[in-house]
Amino acid sequence: MIWFFLSSGIFLGWSLGANDAANVFGSAVGSRMVKFRLAALVASIFVILGATFQGSGGSETLGKLGSVDAIAGSFTVAFSAAITVFWMTRLKIPVSTSQAIVGGIVGWNLYTGRTTNAQTLIEIVTTWGSGILLGAVFAILLFMLLRFLLNRVSIHLLWRDAWLRFLLLVIGAFGAYSLGANNIANVMGVFVSAVHFPELDLGLFTLSGEQQLFFLGGLAISLGIITYSKKVMQTVGENIMPLRGETAMVVVLAQALVLFVLSSQHLSDAFQAIGLPRIPLVPVSSSQVIIGAILGIGLLKGVQNMRFNILGTISLGWLATPLITGVIAFFSLFFVSNVFKLEVQQPQAGTEKPVVLVLSDSLPVLLKTADSVMHNDSILLDLPASKVDVENTGNNSIPIVVLFMVIGILVLMASAITFLFIRQKSINHNLMEIKAQLNEWMENEGGINTKRFQ
Repeated sequence: MIWFFLSSGIFLGWSLGANDAANVFGSAVGSRMVKFRLAALVASIFVILGATFQGSGGSETLGKLGSVDAIAGSFTVAFSAAITVFWMTRLKIPVSTSQAIVGGIVGWNLYTGRTTNAQTLIEIVTTWGSGILLGAVFAILLFMLLRFLLNRVSIHLLWRDAWLRFLLLVIGAFGAYSLGANNIANVMGVFVSAVHFPELDLGLFTLSGEQQLFFLGGLAISLGIITYSKKVMQTVGENIMPLRGETAMVVVLAQALVLFVLSSQHLSDAFQAIGLPRIPLVPVSSSQVIIGAILGIGLLKGVQNMRFNILGTISLGWLATPLITGVIAFFSLFFVSNVFKLEVQQPQAGTEKPVVLVLSDSLPVLLKTADSVMHNDSILLDLPASKVDVENTGNNSIPIVVLFMVIGILVLMASAITFLFIRQKSINHNLMEIKAQLNEWMENEGGINTKRFQ
């Protein structure tokens, strides 16, 4: 049964591989410096290594945001995120799996009445924004360094091309390792508190239960890379801005460095040891980092080559992803809990308070706690009925009216974003049809050469 529940995490891992592999090799494949099959093979191997041996930092941060402690709840949250990422991938939009899983966890918190840690949420969202900035800064610095070296070192064109292809593979392998290390928390982080595998001794090394989960997620990511990542690679590598081989290498390295820094526990500890602020270990959006790197190169070379309509579509996907996932998770949890009667959360210790029932003005008040019911004990107090009729002092959760208002606003926002996106796609389709009809008329009736209109 446990493998059935883990299937949603595997599906999410597959979706992440299909979508986020573009952030590792999209620019290299788009610039035709590396073939897709070779890129997929290298990325698959190294993403598993990164997920297994350096994936714990990000999962701890997600656990602070909301610890999904029942396996049915973990299944539902991961499935909601996977559905969102899958459909965004079908639309060829590079979205953030990090944003999807965070939206799902917040949806779980809302449904179960758990408190969303505001400080952790702010840290995660801030890191998303800084990921774009860091990607741009790293890309600009690396591009300037590469241009400085190429201007001072004379290399034959053929050797230069060969070195670029080799470096793209090496840097892509590093990028895949960093992707697995940083983003595996999005795939299996919600299962860490609910699933506990025994430690596995393999002789040369030992895998903890958490590492076994991450290894399984890494396999799912690699499967997504091999089977379904080519379309999104083309969107990132070709459609935002045409990239040459040197530029592609810089973009991939900038993205890999940002992801590695934001997933390295040793680096974070080293910063703290010398008195510097701790590096937040957050599953950052690799999509945002890679596009930030491309933006940095575009600003350095001139924005005239950038296609802002594609960037607008991608930004719309970023905004819609956590909202849609949160709404799907909330209603899916309601369905799983009430239709299949599965526990989507574990009872919290010490949260069951007495229920106060006032019988009448003259009769005493009967208080029963969970412990007193089990031991058939009752506590009698004499309180006036004028003070309370029926009172549940069990929690300090959000009032149901406020909760439904929040959910309603999220639904409206997600619906509006989806409507605008579909409307824009329809307009673009109609314009293409008009252009095709106009070209056909000019060719057949007007006798005009239409090549200049393409």
